[in-house]
Amino acid sequence: MTVEPEHVRMAEALLFAATEPLDEATLAARLPDGADIDAVLGTLQEQYKHRGVNLTRLAGKWTFLTAPDLSWMLEEERETTRRMSRAALETLAIIAYHQPVTRTEVEEIRGVGLSRGTMDVLFDAGWIRPRGRRRTPGRPVTYGITEEFLIHFGLDDIKDLPGFDELKAAGLLETEPSGLFRDLAGADTEDKEIDPEEEEL
Repeated sequence: MTVEPEHVRMAEALLFAATEPLDEATLAARLPDGADIDAVLGTLQEQYKHRGVNLTRLAGKWTFLTAPDLSWMLEEERETTRRMSRAALETLAIIAYHQPVTRTEVEEIRGVGLSRGTMDVLFDAGWIRPRGRRRTPGRPVTYGITEEFLIHFGLDDIKDLPGFDELKAAGLLETEPSGLFRDLAGADTEDKEIDPEEEEL
């Protein structure tokens, strides 16, 4: 199907004016009937591929972002009043790579207890959410990451999280997986709709 230039212009205007990423259904509802959304977005992506901003897909939605190679121009040195603790970062990593996961499972992977404040920080950031309950005694709540997490870290899908080999190549992990990443080498990062042993909240 031939892409209508006017449809491309309209989608471009909608994406630039949006205060948050837009999904394809929203764009389709605003464009004329019969507009080929996939072709329109593909055309825009190609047009902006070498520009100062790129059309990027985050968490299944579309938005314009500064080209990665120019991001340094927008960096601003400033004092951070509150940094996320090591415990919060480790907890976030475990939830991201092992979701759906219970609080007890997080503690078992970390090897230490988990304070209420650690989870509160991640909830306040909007990066984790309750997913459901295990169909086990006590019916513990399971947790997973959110759309805000994907957008903040520039990911389209949970499957885009770097694997063990990528983290090791970047010098972020030791030669062999250990500690909280001991299961990462074989971790399945696919975002499961609902675990067989999980009951949706």
